[in-house]
Amino acid sequence: MNADADLVIEMRGVGTRFGRNVVHADLDLDVRRGEILAIAGGSGSGKSVLLREMILLQRPTAGTVRLFGRDTATLDVAQTKALRRRWGVMFQRGGLFSALSVRDNVGLPLREHSTLDAATIAAIADWKILQTGLPADAIGKRPDALSGGMLKRAALARALALDPELLLLDEPTSGLDPASAAGVDELILRTHELYGMTIVMITHDLGLLWRLAHRVAILGEGRVIATGTMAELSQASHPIVRAYFDDPSTRPQGGAAARNDAETAWTTG
Repeated sequence: MNADADLVIEMRGVGTRFGRNVVHADLDLDVRRGEILAIAGGSGSGKSVLLREMILLQRPTAGTVRLFGRDTATLDVAQTKALRRRWGVMFQRGGLFSALSVRDNVGLPLREHSTLDAATIAAIADWKILQTGLPADAIGKRPDALSGGMLKRAALARALALDPELLLLDEPTSGLDPASAAGVDELILRTHELYGMTIVMITHDLGLLWRLAHRVAILGEGRVIATGTMAELSQASHPIVRAYFDDPSTRPQGGAAARNDAETAWTTG
Protein backbone atom coordinates (compact mmCIF):
# COMPACT_ATOMS: atom_id res chain seq x y z
CA MET A 1 0.00 0.00 0.00
CA ASN A 2 1.22 3.51 -0.82
CA ALA A 3 1.59 5.35 2.50
CA ASP A 4 1.05 8.68 0.72
CA ALA A 5 -2.51 7.58 -0.16
CA ASP A 6 -3.35 7.74 3.54
CA LEU A 7 -2.25 11.39 3.85
CA VAL A 8 -5.04 13.94 3.68
CA ILE A 9 -2.67 16.87 4.23
CA GLU A 10 1.04 16.86 3.42
CA MET A 11 3.14 19.99 4.06
CA ARG A 12 6.80 20.01 3.10
CA GLY A 13 9.37 22.74 3.63
CA VAL A 14 6.70 25.33 4.31
CA GLY A 15 7.99 28.83 4.94
CA THR A 16 5.83 31.81 5.83
CA ARG A 17 6.99 35.41 6.08
CA PHE A 18 5.26 38.71 6.71
CA GLY A 19 7.88 41.26 5.80
CA ARG A 20 10.82 40.54 8.09
CA ASN A 21 8.71 38.44 10.43
CA VAL A 22 9.34 34.73 9.92
CA VAL A 23 6.38 32.64 11.08
CA HIS A 24 7.30 29.24 9.60
CA ALA A 25 10.69 28.03 8.39
CA ASP A 26 11.05 24.64 6.67
CA LEU A 27 7.96 23.21 8.37
CA ASP A 28 6.88 19.62 7.67
CA LEU A 29 3.55 18.15 8.74
CA ASP A 30 1.42 15.14 7.76
CA VAL A 31 -2.23 14.53 8.59
CA ARG A 32 -3.36 10.93 8.20
CA ARG A 33 -6.76 9.87 6.94
CA GLY A 34 -9.26 9.25 9.74
CA GLU A 35 -7.16 10.60 12.60
CA ILE A 36 -7.72 13.46 15.02
CA LEU A 37 -4.58 15.57 14.86
CA ALA A 38 -4.20 18.49 17.24
CA ILE A 39 -1.87 21.41 16.62
CA ALA A 40 -0.60 23.12 19.75
CA GLY A 41 2.04 25.68 20.59
CA GLY A 42 2.64 28.96 22.31
CA SER A 43 1.21 32.31 21.29
CA GLY A 44 2.76 33.50 18.04
CA SER A 45 3.93 30.04 16.98
CA GLY A 46 1.89 30.24 13.77
CA LYS A 47 -0.98 27.85 14.47
CA SER A 48 -3.72 29.96 12.90
CA VAL A 49 -1.52 30.87 9.94
CA LEU A 50 -0.92 27.17 9.35
CA LEU A 51 -4.66 26.53 9.41
CA ARG A 52 -5.26 29.27 6.83
CA GLU A 53 -2.64 27.68 4.59
CA MET A 54 -4.33 24.31 4.91
CA ILE A 55 -7.66 25.68 3.72
CA LEU A 56 -6.18 27.80 0.92
CA LEU A 57 -6.99 31.16 2.47
CA GLN A 58 -3.29 31.96 2.36
CA ARG A 59 -0.34 30.71 0.35
CA PRO A 60 2.97 29.98 2.07
CA THR A 61 6.03 31.90 0.99
CA ALA A 62 7.90 28.64 0.29
CA GLY A 63 7.33 24.90 0.27
CA THR A 64 4.43 22.71 -0.87
CA VAL A 65 0.98 21.97 0.49
CA ARG A 66 -0.77 18.85 -0.81
CA LEU A 67 -4.44 18.23 0.00
CA PHE A 68 -5.99 14.86 -0.83
CA GLY A 69 -2.91 14.15 -2.94
CA ARG A 70 -3.17 17.37 -4.98
CA ASP A 71 -0.43 20.00 -5.06
CA THR A 72 -2.43 23.14 -4.26
CA ALA A 73 -0.01 25.37 -6.18
CA THR A 74 -1.10 23.74 -9.46
CA LEU A 75 -4.87 24.07 -9.03
CA ASP A 76 -6.99 26.38 -11.17
CA VAL A 77 -10.05 28.21 -9.84
CA ALA A 78 -12.50 25.41 -10.65
CA GLN A 79 -10.27 22.74 -9.11
CA THR A 80 -9.78 24.84 -5.99
CA LYS A 81 -13.53 25.30 -5.61
CA ALA A 82 -14.13 21.56 -6.00
CA LEU A 83 -11.47 20.79 -3.40
CA ARG A 84 -13.00 23.21 -0.90
CA ARG A 85 -16.20 21.16 -0.94
CA ARG A 86 -14.26 18.36 0.73
CA TRP A 87 -13.63 20.15 4.03
CA GLY A 88 -15.49 22.15 6.65
CA VAL A 89 -14.11 24.73 9.05
CA MET A 90 -15.25 25.75 12.52
CA PHE A 91 -13.67 29.13 13.23
CA GLN A 92 -12.63 30.19 16.72
CA ARG A 93 -15.32 32.85 17.09
CA GLY A 94 -17.88 30.96 15.06
CA GLY A 95 -17.62 33.05 11.90
CA LEU A 96 -21.40 33.12 11.55
CA PHE A 97 -23.16 35.97 9.77
CA SER A 98 -24.92 38.08 12.38
CA ALA A 99 -27.77 39.10 10.05
CA LEU A 100 -28.70 35.48 9.23
CA SER A 101 -30.56 32.93 11.33
CA VAL A 102 -28.79 29.78 12.45
CA ARG A 103 -30.68 27.87 9.74
CA ASP A 104 -29.57 30.28 7.02
CA ASN A 105 -25.96 30.25 8.29
CA VAL A 106 -25.82 26.46 8.22
CA GLY A 107 -27.50 26.32 4.81
CA LEU A 108 -25.10 28.83 3.28
CA PRO A 109 -22.50 26.26 2.07
CA LEU A 110 -25.30 24.28 0.44
CA ARG A 111 -26.61 27.35 -1.35
CA GLU A 112 -23.12 28.14 -2.63
CA HIS A 113 -21.98 24.66 -3.59
CA SER A 114 -25.11 22.73 -4.60
CA THR A 115 -28.14 23.02 -6.83
CA LEU A 116 -30.59 21.90 -4.16
CA ASP A 117 -33.87 23.78 -3.81
CA ALA A 118 -34.53 26.05 -0.83
CA ALA A 119 -36.83 23.60 0.98
CA THR A 120 -34.29 20.78 0.79
CA ILE A 121 -31.49 23.05 1.98
CA ALA A 122 -33.59 24.18 4.95
CA ALA A 123 -34.40 20.56 5.85
CA ILE A 124 -30.74 19.52 5.71
CA ALA A 125 -29.70 22.58 7.74
CA ASP A 126 -32.29 21.81 10.43
CA TRP A 127 -31.10 18.21 10.63
CA LYS A 128 -27.45 19.26 10.97
CA ILE A 129 -28.37 21.76 13.68
CA LEU A 130 -30.30 19.21 15.71
CA GLN A 131 -27.45 16.70 15.31
CA THR A 132 -25.16 19.04 17.23
CA GLY A 133 -27.49 19.04 20.21
CA LEU A 134 -28.96 22.50 19.71
CA PRO A 135 -32.65 22.80 20.65
CA ALA A 136 -35.19 23.26 17.90
CA ASP A 137 -35.96 26.80 19.02
CA ALA A 138 -32.37 27.83 18.19
CA ILE A 139 -32.91 27.20 14.47
CA GLY A 140 -34.57 30.55 13.82
CA LYS A 141 -32.38 32.61 16.16
CA ARG A 142 -29.54 34.86 15.13
CA PRO A 143 -26.02 34.24 16.43
CA ASP A 144 -26.13 37.11 18.95
CA ALA A 145 -29.00 35.35 20.74
CA LEU A 146 -26.91 32.22 21.40
CA SER A 147 -24.69 31.39 24.35
CA GLY A 148 -21.02 30.63 23.76
CA GLY A 149 -21.54 26.89 23.78
CA MET A 150 -24.55 27.13 21.47
CA LEU A 151 -22.58 29.33 19.08
CA LYS A 152 -19.83 26.67 18.85
CA ARG A 153 -22.45 24.03 18.07
CA ALA A 154 -24.03 26.18 15.37
CA ALA A 155 -20.61 26.80 13.84
CA LEU A 156 -19.94 23.06 13.83
CA ALA A 157 -23.29 22.40 12.18
CA ARG A 158 -22.31 24.77 9.35
CA ALA A 159 -18.90 23.09 9.03
CA LEU A 160 -20.69 19.75 8.58
CA ALA A 161 -23.25 21.02 6.06
CA LEU A 162 -21.52 19.48 3.03
CA ASP A 163 -20.64 16.17 4.77
CA PRO A 164 -16.90 16.93 4.54
CA GLU A 165 -14.10 14.39 4.54
CA LEU A 166 -11.90 16.80 6.51
CA LEU A 167 -12.98 18.93 9.48
CA LEU A 168 -10.82 21.75 10.83
CA LEU A 169 -11.52 23.21 14.26
CA ASP A 170 -9.91 26.44 15.49
CA GLU A 171 -9.87 26.55 19.32
CA PRO A 172 -13.20 24.70 19.67
CA THR A 173 -13.44 25.14 23.47
CA SER A 174 -11.91 28.59 23.93
CA GLY A 175 -13.96 31.04 25.96
CA LEU A 176 -16.38 28.40 27.23
CA ASP A 177 -17.32 27.58 30.79
CA PRO A 178 -16.31 24.08 31.99
CA ALA A 179 -19.69 22.48 31.35
CA SER A 180 -19.97 23.91 27.84
CA ALA A 181 -16.38 22.94 27.04
CA ALA A 182 -17.02 19.36 28.15
CA GLY A 183 -20.14 19.30 25.97
CA VAL A 184 -18.16 20.39 22.91
CA ASP A 185 -15.57 17.69 23.68
CA GLU A 186 -18.31 15.06 23.59
CA LEU A 187 -19.74 16.51 20.40
CA ILE A 188 -16.40 16.38 18.56
CA LEU A 189 -15.82 12.80 19.68
CA ARG A 190 -19.31 11.74 18.64
CA THR A 191 -18.94 13.49 15.28
CA HIS A 192 -15.69 11.63 14.59
CA GLU A 193 -17.19 8.31 15.58
CA LEU A 194 -20.29 8.92 13.45
CA TYR A 195 -18.61 10.11 10.25
CA GLY A 196 -15.08 8.69 10.56
CA MET A 197 -13.72 11.92 9.09
CA THR A 198 -10.25 13.35 9.47
CA ILE A 199 -10.13 16.13 12.07
CA VAL A 200 -7.47 18.79 12.57
CA MET A 201 -7.93 20.99 15.60
CA ILE A 202 -5.96 23.89 17.01
CA THR A 203 -6.23 24.02 20.78
CA HIS A 204 -4.38 24.99 23.94
CA ASP A 205 -6.71 22.89 26.13
CA LEU A 206 -4.73 20.01 27.66
CA GLY A 207 -7.87 18.11 28.60
CA LEU A 208 -9.03 18.19 24.99
CA LEU A 209 -5.61 17.03 23.80
CA TRP A 210 -5.52 14.07 26.16
CA ARG A 211 -9.09 13.03 25.58
CA LEU A 212 -9.51 13.39 21.82
CA ALA A 213 -6.22 13.69 19.93
CA HIS A 214 -4.69 10.62 18.32
CA ARG A 215 -1.55 12.68 17.71
CA VAL A 216 -0.40 16.17 18.66
CA ALA A 217 1.99 18.39 16.67
CA ILE A 218 3.78 21.05 18.73
CA LEU A 219 4.86 24.22 16.91
CA GLY A 220 7.92 26.20 17.90
CA GLU A 221 10.97 27.81 16.33
CA GLY A 222 8.96 28.18 13.12
CA ARG A 223 8.47 24.46 12.62
CA VAL A 224 6.94 21.30 14.08
CA ILE A 225 9.34 20.47 16.91
CA ALA A 226 7.58 17.34 18.15
CA THR A 227 4.77 15.05 17.02
CA GLY A 228 3.29 12.09 18.84
CA THR A 229 0.65 10.89 21.23
CA MET A 230 0.21 12.79 24.45
CA ALA A 231 1.78 9.87 26.30
CA GLU A 232 4.85 10.16 24.07
CA LEU A 233 5.02 13.94 24.39
CA SER A 234 4.78 13.68 28.17
CA GLN A 235 8.27 12.16 28.03
CA ALA A 236 9.69 14.79 25.68
CA SER A 237 12.75 16.69 26.84
CA HIS A 238 12.61 19.57 24.36
CA PRO A 239 12.47 22.78 26.43
CA ILE A 240 9.72 24.35 24.30
CA VAL A 241 7.50 21.30 24.72
CA ARG A 242 8.07 21.30 28.47
CA ALA A 243 7.57 25.07 28.75
CA TYR A 244 4.34 24.96 26.75
CA PHE A 245 2.70 22.32 28.90
CA ASP A 246 3.95 23.85 32.13
CA ASP A 247 2.31 27.17 31.17
CA PRO A 248 -0.78 27.76 33.40
CA SER A 249 -2.71 29.09 30.37
CA THR A 250 -2.69 25.61 28.84
CA ARG A 251 -4.33 23.98 31.84
CA PRO A 252 -7.54 22.05 31.09
CA GLN A 253 -10.61 24.31 30.89
CA GLY A 254 -13.26 21.78 31.77
CA GLY A 255 -14.34 20.72 35.22
CA ALA A 256 -15.06 17.08 34.44
CA ALA A 257 -13.06 14.29 36.02
CA ALA A 258 -11.55 13.43 32.66
CA ARG A 259 -9.95 16.87 32.52
CA ASN A 260 -8.55 16.51 36.03
CA ASP A 261 -7.16 13.12 35.07
CA ALA A 262 -5.57 14.68 31.99
CA GLU A 263 -3.64 17.21 34.03
CA THR A 264 -2.56 14.53 36.51
CA ALA A 265 -1.37 12.32 33.67
CA TRP A 266 0.73 15.11 32.23
CA THR A 267 2.33 16.24 35.50
CA THR A 268 3.17 12.70 36.55
CA GLY A 269 4.35 11.64 33.07
